[in-house]
Amino acid sequence: MSLSNTSGKALRAAILASMALSLSSLTALAATAINTFGVTATVQASCSISASTLSFGSYNGTVATATSAVSVTCTNSTPYNVGLSSGVASGATVAARKMTGPTSALLSYSLFSDPSRSINWGQTVGSDTISGTGNGAVQALTVYGQAPAGQYLAPGSYTDTITATITY
Repeated sequence: MSLSNTSGKALRAAILASMALSLSSLTALAATAINTFGVTATVQASCSISASTLSFGSYNGTVATATSAVSVTCTNSTPYNVGLSSGVASGATVAARKMTGPTSALLSYSLFSDPSRSINWGQTVGSDTISGTGNGAVQALTVYGQAPAGQYLAPGSYTDTITATITY
């Protein structure tokens, strides 16, 4: 029994159609499901602070001035206050700071928040500190120092340590 060319083509077409139908049935059996999920984070207010040395250089009994930089970095929109301590010398206050030198001699100086050196920079929030609002970038604040004239002390090195504090 031989199939004619036409019958063979018809049979092949029927087989291919049957296979295509079977494959489409398998594809129809595949399914997908979707879901979503949330992603969260809580950004905490944070700040950091650093400062450079304030050096009056060589003091010779005349008024000496110098500046220093306090760098503040706070998260965006975080309000802050920067205060400067009185230092470590005996009897020093934020209004009358002192550097200690040879034989415990004291060289007086002041720290200010303005270039005209008229606004004392202290450590009481809301009174004599510098306030600002963070923007996520470093913000530089200038400290203006002045040692008054007329201090004729023993020659040598005079030092003090100021603590810069950020409250946020």
